[in-house]
Amino acid sequence: MPLSDEVAGAGTVRAERGRCVGAGQCVLAAPAVFDQSDEDGLVVVLIGEPEAHQADAVRGAVWACPSGALTYG
Repeated sequence: MPLSDEVAGAGTVRAERGRCVGAGQCVLAAPAVFDQSDEDGLVVVLIGEPEAHQADAVRGAVWACPSGALTYG
């Protein structure tokens, strides 16, 4: 059990669009949380504060991002 009132795995997603290269790995890893813009192909965060059950997928997306444009925590 967590030692605080925070839900384990909960956090905030941030994307640096200026750093994104449009590889789409985030969308493959967590399609409910990430998308790509139709205009420029860059990352779009659909859910800024994903639910705890989405945490593993979001962490996978952060890990898979080739440009390091994503953070979660």
